[in-house]
Amino acid sequence: MRHSNQPFAAYEWMIAWRYLRARRAEGGVSVMTWISLIGVTLAVFALIATLAVRSGFRSEIVDTILGANAHVTVYQIPMADDFGRLDRTIHNYSEMANAIGKVEGVNRAAPLIKGQVMASFGGQNAGVQVYGISASDLMTLPRIAKPEDFIGDIGDFEQGIAIGSGVARILNVTLGDKIKLISPEGVKTAFGTSPRVKSYTISYIFTAGRYDIDKTRLYMPFAEAQNYFNREEVADEIEVMVENPDQVIRLSDAISSAAGARAQLWSWKDASSNFLRALEIEDNVMFIIMTILVLIATMNIISGLIMLVKNKGRDIGILRTMGLTEGSVMRVFFICGAFTGVIGTVFGVILGCLFAIYIDPIFSLVNYVAGGGVWDPSIRGIYSVPAELHLNDVLSAVILSLGLSFGVTFFPARRAARMNPVEALRYE
Repeated sequence: MRHSNQPFAAYEWMIAWRYLRARRAEGGVSVMTWISLIGVTLAVFALIATLAVRSGFRSEIVDTILGANAHVTVYQIPMADDFGRLDRTIHNYSEMANAIGKVEGVNRAAPLIKGQVMASFGGQNAGVQVYGISASDLMTLPRIAKPEDFIGDIGDFEQGIAIGSGVARILNVTLGDKIKLISPEGVKTAFGTSPRVKSYTISYIFTAGRYDIDKTRLYMPFAEAQNYFNREEVADEIEVMVENPDQVIRLSDAISSAAGARAQLWSWKDASSNFLRALEIEDNVMFIIMTILVLIATMNIISGLIMLVKNKGRDIGILRTMGLTEGSVMRVFFICGAFTGVIGTVFGVILGCLFAIYIDPIFSLVNYVAGGGVWDPSIRGIYSVPAELHLNDVLSAVILSLGLSFGVTFFPARRAARMNPVEALRYE
């Protein structure tokens, strides 16, 4: 009997397919094949789902940081005034902002007034962070000018104040309501400094998508903030937005030079470096754990192949005496194991991609079944579970799964190929 020497010839696929379709008497092999298939499918699904959520979570966090905060904040080194008090306000803020704005790679530089006050309405109180900013500069903040949700018109900002939806929820206020802002830095009198209390109309309510921002942020027109916080003709800091936030460190020297000798810089990477580093460590750990999960799933393929080789010992002996080479026998059993890995990987990729695409309705269902409270934004910072499918992540999962599947298949297939046909037929 002569056979083609071509690797993975048609007869090798035919024999492998017959072995995969085990008869009832060999049901154990069939069960192990199904267990291996389901295991690989679930492992690849879990890996892709984890990578998608990891990518989505990181992108969402970074997007909310960059969309509602300065990429670089410019301060002044404190200096003592005529009364010996330390002063770090910026007096020439207009000139400094113009100089920084001319730096290549900088989109805009905006003077800012910042302060913490108590907001009050109808017996409800909330601590808020006030940002005094011009209407034109506010429009350049993506998460404020084009938020996830909003009430009112940002064009009416100059006629009142803009508050986060979390602040509005705590105070139980809506558009058009007047809230009191109470600042300890008020009017100086002969008996000391009395708190400053002033009412403002809510002209805009935004949902930036970041829980801590929506719960504490309040925007006030720049000139009004100067008056309210006793910052006439000065600014507290310069808020700088750049074209490429990831390259902000490269622009630091040019921005510092434009800002002057007393300038101090604080970038978004400085503010979030520990958090981003923790995310990176968590990403690496989760990938290692998911890799181990895929490895465990592919180990089932070894069990199934060893059982198949044991049950097909007589067949192997007959095939070898008919002229099949060791390589052909090895390829037959390699196809049996690899087939399980390939089909499991395909199903896992499909399930993982569907999970990432339909993650919102899936978690809505989970939240409904669990009675609510599955995702707490006060702990996680964002309102929902994000997921982003990236081709690199899917390819990583596919390569990992197929590599492990093919790797573990090699050893039992090699054992079958080296089986002595005489020993295999001796007791038959």
